[in-house]
Amino acid sequence: MRESEFWELVDGEFGAAGGRTLVRDHVLLELGNRTAQEAMEAGEPVREVWFALCDSLDVPRERRWGKDEKEHRRG
Repeated sequence: MRESEFWELVDGEFGAAGGRTLVRDHVLLELGNRTAQEAMEAGEPVREVWFALCDSLDVPRERRWGKDEKEHRRG
C-alpha cells in the first residue's frame, strides 16, 4: 500500500479533517503505543498502520478497503 492510498482510505472512512486528527493523535497499542503518524515516520509498513487504525477504531472488515474493495484485494 502506498501512503497516498492510505490517506485516501483515511479520508474516505473518517473524513479529511477527522482522519488527519486521528492519524496524528490516536495512540495505537499494537504499534507500540504510537500514533499512526509516529509509526509511519518510524518506518512501519503503511498497510500495517492502516489495519491497526481500523482494528483500534472498529472499522468493519467490509469497509477497510473503501468503496472499491474488490479492486484493492486484487492488488
